[in-house]
Amino acid sequence: MAALWLLSAPRATDFLSNMDQPKLTGADAIVRTLADCGVTACFANPGTSEMHLVAALDREPRIRSVLCLFEGVATGAADGFARITGKPAMTLLHLGPGYLNGGANLHNAKKAYVPSVNIVGDHAIHHRVYDTPLSSDVASLVEPMAVFMGEAETAQVSGARAAEACAGAFGPPAGCSFLIVPADAAWSEGGVVARPLRPPRLVTPDAAQINEAALAIKAAKRPVLFLGGNALQENGLAQAARIAAAGATVMCETFPANQLRGVDVFAPQRLGYFAEMAVHEIGDADLMVLAGAKAPISFFAYPGKPSVLTPEGCKSLSLGAQESDVAGALALLADALDAPQAPAIAAKPAAPIIPGPLNPFAVGACLAKHMPAGAIVSDDGVTSGLAIYAATMGAARHHWLFGTGGAIGGGTPVAIGAAIAAQDAKVICIAGDGAAMYTNQSFWTMARENLDVLTIICANRSYRILNIEFERTGAGAPGPIAAQMLSLDNPPIDWVKLAEAQGVRAARCDTAEAFEAQLAAFLQTRGPALIEAVI
Repeated sequence: MAALWLLSAPRATDFLSNMDQPKLTGADAIVRTLADCGVTACFANPGTSEMHLVAALDREPRIRSVLCLFEGVATGAADGFARITGKPAMTLLHLGPGYLNGGANLHNAKKAYVPSVNIVGDHAIHHRVYDTPLSSDVASLVEPMAVFMGEAETAQVSGARAAEACAGAFGPPAGCSFLIVPADAAWSEGGVVARPLRPPRLVTPDAAQINEAALAIKAAKRPVLFLGGNALQENGLAQAARIAAAGATVMCETFPANQLRGVDVFAPQRLGYFAEMAVHEIGDADLMVLAGAKAPISFFAYPGKPSVLTPEGCKSLSLGAQESDVAGALALLADALDAPQAPAIAAKPAAPIIPGPLNPFAVGACLAKHMPAGAIVSDDGVTSGLAIYAATMGAARHHWLFGTGGAIGGGTPVAIGAAIAAQDAKVICIAGDGAAMYTNQSFWTMARENLDVLTIICANRSYRILNIEFERTGAGAPGPIAAQMLSLDNPPIDWVKLAEAQGVRAARCDTAEAFEAQLAAFLQTRGPALIEAVI
């Protein structure tokens, strides 16, 4: 005991009075509290009002601070981080305009139902009355996007507010949590680190709900199980395979947050993007059992086409939404149906690589052949992404992250967050040339952080999806002005130069043979790289 006491004997400095100890600022209390809550990454684009928060990050080694050159990169990276870890990252945004710049990818994160803690700086409270150029009503701007919103009015309450914001990010349902931090609360002393609050647990399945669904499936002529959320991970998919073996058609959302897939994984049918395609796929279903998903609705309204995609008279039941343990509910449902244990997964045929001019199917076939096990794909490929997804069914096991909210420009930032969350995984971003221009600052952060991300730019020199939608919405054929509004070929974007200017290795390919060779070479080396796939 004496030896132990000597090892832990107090030092002279331990007897200094509190008056002599360094005092915490409000910013210190926020950052330390978030670190105690398990936050390990901060994606930041700070300004003057956030300098004391930046200084506090300098004193907190448990949080990896990542500079992003545009707020949309920061918010998208936090989204990607949470999709892989299930835990929130922190963003640091400069006042109302900084928040607004990050808004599109906050929207995607909201639709993905993933937690994030967004620290939005504000003017010092006594300075707000002067209506300076950067003044705005931050709370009013933030409120529509928030599952939780608080303000650290003083240094003394800042730690407690941070703990509330972190717990609030988990909802339910999980989403974007915001803490507004006035500059004077950040710089003032008197900060107190708060204890973490326990986030809510997933809701357990209700036995009556399970029994009702089982009876309905047995009675239905063509029951459909519609998956989303955590149902698309390993356990949920294994249980869904059992329910499919018991006679249900299993489908999944068009754009889920994170889907496990690959050669040895059960593959539900992905609902088509276009309304008429989805209506055909759902067909004459008379029962729709929702598992972590909302009822299928058309992405947009079109003249003469339905918004609700299920047929009239189709009964709808829910096993739980994002706040529920849907995978557990599926296991209980499979048991209630006396479904067999997870059946063996049938081999998925490899897509052929056809030599010649490059197209999205060839890109997907090459990925299916060379993608390493455990890879993470961030998909912002728009029209090209649909074909690449279909061609990679037989790839090694991987995770596929989609643009959940439909706001393009999320692919490369989500890839940043995923790479920081899973540092041993190869991250592959598939992006359309139009989409990638929204957040091309991502490449600088990839290079600065030396992230193992391979970006594939599907360069069709067009907003091709809008060329398709132009006709589908009844607008007719594009005239010369409309055609220019939908074209990216005057001038064409040089993605190799754009990537190299920000420190990323890059190459351009326009044939399947050249693409396969370059893809294989980049996948065998670590670090950021880019292929401009001219299609």
